[in-house]
Amino acid sequence: MAAGEAAGHASQTTPIPLWFEIGSFVVLIAVLLFDLLYVFKRPHIPSMKEAGLWVAFYVVLALIFFGLMWAFVGSTDAMQFLTGWVTEYSLSVDNLFVFIIIMANFAVPRKYQQEVLMVGIIIALILRGVFILVGAAIIENFAWVFYLFGAFLLFTAYRQIREASSGEHEGDDEPGLVKKLTSRLNVAPHFDGNKLRTVVNGKRMWTPMIAVFIALGMTDLMFAIDSIPAIFGITQSPFIVFTANIFALMGLRQLYFLLGGLMDRLVYLKHGIAVILGFIGVKLVLHALEKNDLPFLNGGQPLPVPHIDTNVSLAVIVGTLLVAILASLLSPAGRAAAAADKAKRVEAATSQEAQLREEPDAPAAATGSGDPEPSARAGR
Repeated sequence: MAAGEAAGHASQTTPIPLWFEIGSFVVLIAVLLFDLLYVFKRPHIPSMKEAGLWVAFYVVLALIFFGLMWAFVGSTDAMQFLTGWVTEYSLSVDNLFVFIIIMANFAVPRKYQQEVLMVGIIIALILRGVFILVGAAIIENFAWVFYLFGAFLLFTAYRQIREASSGEHEGDDEPGLVKKLTSRLNVAPHFDGNKLRTVVNGKRMWTPMIAVFIALGMTDLMFAIDSIPAIFGITQSPFIVFTANIFALMGLRQLYFLLGGLMDRLVYLKHGIAVILGFIGVKLVLHALEKNDLPFLNGGQPLPVPHIDTNVSLAVIVGTLLVAILASLLSPAGRAAAAADKAKRVEAATSQEAQLREEPDAPAAATGSGDPEPSARAGR
C-alpha cells in the first residue's frame, strides 16, 4: 500500500490552492533576499534591541501565515503548520549550540558572524529542500518507511540524552575533520574581512572563511537528517514541511545574537529536544502500525493502536519546551553555567585585546589588507 493512501487522520487535509502556494513562496523568497542583501551590504554586530525586533518580526510573520492558512486552506493544515514550525524552530535553536562552537573554534570576527550565519542558513534551506523532496517521494510509495523514521528519531533522542548528560556536543570534533578536508587547500593563517580569497606575500590563498563554511555545511547536513523525519511525523504535505522549515530558519541569525550567552544557561534544552524527538518517534511508529502493510507483521493488516492527533502533538511539544527552558533558567545548574560562560567570555576578550596590542599590524602585513582581523585557529 502506498504511503499516500495510508496517510491516516493526520493527512486528511484540504488540497492547498496553487495560488496560495505560489504566493507564499514569492513572499518568502522576497523576504529572504531582503535579509541577505541587508546582511552583506551592512555587516555589523546587531544590538540586543535590533536582534529582538527581527526575531519578533519573523515569529509574527509565521503566526500571520498560520492565520492565512486557517482562513484560506483549513484548520487542519494550519494546525499542522503551527506544530511543524514549533518543532523545527526548537530543533533549529539546537543548531545554535553547534554554531556557537564553530564560531569560537575558528575565531570568526564578530562583525562578520551575521554573514557567516546567513550563508549557513542558505545551505540549510537547500539541503532541507532536497531532503523534503526525497522524503516525500519515498513516503508516497513506501508506507513502511515510517517504521525507519520512527526508529531513527528514537535513536536520535537517545543520542541527545547521552550527549546532554555527558556534556558533549555534536560539533566538538568538527574542526579536526574540517582541517582534514581543507588540508589540500592553501588556507591563509588570518581572516581578510569577509573574503573567501586573499593574497599573502603575492600568493593567492583561501581565507579561513572557507573552512567555516565547510563546517557549517556539515552541521546543516547533520541537522537536516534529524529534522526532516521529525516533521514528516506531523504532516506529509511537502508544502507545509518546507514552509515550516523556512520560517524556523529565517530568524535563526538574529536569535544567535539575541540569546548569546543564554544558550549555555539552557542546560536542559537538549533534554527537552530529546523528549520531543522521542515523542515524534513513537508517534511515527504508531502511525506505521495503524496503517501496517508488512506481510510478516499481523498478516499485513493494520494494528489497533492509539492515534495521536495534531493538537495533542502541539501541546506536548510546547509544554516540553516550556518545562525545559524554565527548569534551565531556575535551576542552580543553569545559573552556574551562566556564571562560567560570563567568566570565559571576559577571559577571551582580555586575551584577544592583549594579542592585538602585541601584534597590531601582523594580519595587515600578511594579507596586504588594511582591515586586520584576529587569527583563526581552526584546529583548537
